[in-house]
Amino acid sequence: MDNSEIQQILISALNLQDAHVTGDGSHFQVIAIGDVFAGMSRVKQQQTVYAPLMEYISDNRIHALSIKVYTPEEWQRDRKLNGF
Repeated sequence: MDNSEIQQILISALNLQDAHVTGDGSHFQVIAIGDVFAGMSRVKQQQTVYAPLMEYISDNRIHALSIKVYTPEEWQRDRKLNGF
């Protein structure tokens, strides 16, 4: 799998404003930005991002996934900390 495939899956499935994906082919880092995360616990946010990717995790196309989640307001505040 490549970074853009994961990005498109997440944006489409979760109706995200943006997603940034980096990785080496099996280990990926995801920054997901969307209103969908407002009011969710951290665990629920993680589960929400994992859900559309479970098929790829179960067949080992994605071996490891690191996730950071932001609402658009949080992203505006914190994006410089993430190098964007």
